[in-house]
Amino acid sequence: MPERSVPISKIAIRPERLRVLRSETVDHLAASMRAVGLLQPIVLRPRQGAGYLLIAGRHRICAAEKLKWTEIRATILEDIDADLAELAEIDENLIRADLSLAEQALHHARRKKLYEALYPQTKHGGDRSSSRQNGDLKRFTRDTASKTGKSERSIQRNVARAKRVDVLKEIVGTSLDKGDEIDALAKLPESEQRELANLAREGRKVSAKTRVKQIAREEREQALAAKQQALPNKKYGIVLADPEWRFEPWSRETGLDRAADNHYPTSPLETILERNVASIAADDSVLFLWATVPMLPQALQAMSAWGFTYRSHLIWKKDRIGTGYWFRNAHELLLVGSKGNIPAPAIGTQWASIVEAPVTRHSAKPERFLEMIEQYFPTLPKIELNRRGLPREGWDGWGNEFDEENGASCARAVQ
Repeated sequence: MPERSVPISKIAIRPERLRVLRSETVDHLAASMRAVGLLQPIVLRPRQGAGYLLIAGRHRICAAEKLKWTEIRATILEDIDADLAELAEIDENLIRADLSLAEQALHHARRKKLYEALYPQTKHGGDRSSSRQNGDLKRFTRDTASKTGKSERSIQRNVARAKRVDVLKEIVGTSLDKGDEIDALAKLPESEQRELANLAREGRKVSAKTRVKQIAREEREQALAAKQQALPNKKYGIVLADPEWRFEPWSRETGLDRAADNHYPTSPLETILERNVASIAADDSVLFLWATVPMLPQALQAMSAWGFTYRSHLIWKKDRIGTGYWFRNAHELLLVGSKGNIPAPAIGTQWASIVEAPVTRHSAKPERFLEMIEQYFPTLPKIELNRRGLPREGWDGWGNEFDEENGASCARAVQ
């Protein structure tokens, strides 16, 4: 194939090239070309009218322009059409270029389309031998493997990725340009793919894998909710309890001035342990159980007696300080227990383990914590035991200070 020096001004470059231009590669090539010259000529084909169209060597041309060269050595392919020229460009990139995984998928998909358009007899598997002048034809994956040194399996995987992921061009060089992230994107609808791709292009460290896990978890939670709602006797996937703990001070004669008994009736531990919470809890359910600092052991006993296993806890950091023997307490604990097969919150959706919220009337809990539970489990049926006031929308309630008209049926369930 003839080589000659060609004025750079006469070379046209197609704007829709698959390989992303990398400035660091241009800088590296410019330094090498300054030192030792151009080792590999670029590849061109004649352009109709005048000048040339670039087949391979865009980074070398940019490096030459950076060095203020006016000409560059080129190989001219005289008798080649646009499709074959693009095929040659793709093969060179697959062989010589340091392509990202997204770029590899784009190149293999485009090569398949071009190859099967040029040689339609190779479609649908199997070798299709031909006595054409260019020799025997192979199926796409075998031909690509022989030309580029890639395995057929990796080529098939890349073509499948390009078919299922609509945003490959947009994620090149981003946090999503990884094999497992591309495979996760393939499981998402196009709208979510584009949303993640836009964030990734802004430099955000987003993850399609995390989103897929979140969706799977949401679907599992919804399926579990539908199953529980269909039970003949109503069961709850979420039980939020704030028992009327009776705290025994060192002296009931002198230590009750600030006790809960002054604000609402309390119950001994035995009564709370015998409460039939198990009868309203679904086989797969979560218990959120409030506990004051001195009543933590009793709360853990209640959780176990009601059939739940302790999993974790959250701290409510109050905006005012209270009483205490060892320390003046400024927080309460929200214990979390579960039974059966219940999905934990999806990765990336968990709240911090310390939540700040103001104190209101005695023993009332901020609605913020119910909002958290709703975010974790939007569709599971919910009940709040020892609810004070009217029920929260979407919840059932029970308790001495709960609105009787709305809570009577639930109250009978746990007596």
